[in-house]
Amino acid sequence: MPKLILAADRILLARALIQKARDLPVPSDGGKYNLSYMAQVKDYLRQARDLVKFIPLKAGTSAEIKDTAKKVLAEADQANKEILH
Repeated sequence: MPKLILAADRILLARALIQKARDLPVPSDGGKYNLSYMAQVKDYLRQARDLVKFIPLKAGTSAEIKDTAKKVLAEADQANKEILH
């Protein structure tokens, strides 16, 4: 049975994954267009989105946590634009 993670912990983990994607070193061959680099960045950002994407839909979650989860989703999209585009 999978371990349950609280919404606040999911938000913290998602932000850590976004930061990990930002801190990933850009390879010298191919730069930010290196396919392996792009795949790693997209994977970290996908994991971050997956952690928080259902929090705004849950009924028992406070409005503050829901707003924070929406901000994390926006941060992931912004990080994608900043890193890869």
